[in-house]
Amino acid sequence: MSDYTINTQQIVCVAQFVAKAGKRDALVAALASLVPDTRREVGCIRYELNVSIDDDNKVAFVEKFVDRAAFDQHCAKEAIQHYFHHIMPELVESHHVEVFNQVIA
Repeated sequence: MSDYTINTQQIVCVAQFVAKAGKRDALVAALASLVPDTRREVGCIRYELNVSIDDDNKVAFVEKFVDRAAFDQHCAKEAIQHYFHHIMPELVESHHVEVFNQVIA
């Protein structure tokens, strides 16, 4: 018997962005503008914006949704699509997004 279970229902997303030189504050402002509406979305459990302690240009979202459908609906929202297609190219040097299931110990 294991000492943990994997919650295969809920989705945890870690989205990391590295700002272009001199663009960190603009990136944080753009991402912060997404927080209030996202937190009100049906199915959003957690939507947290963070800045790196070790790298001034690195910013990350830690997100949690009740299921894949809620996460996919979030990703399809106009504001999120606008960010990825219009704002991100101006502000972001690189990015990495991973989706996880939570391990419950």
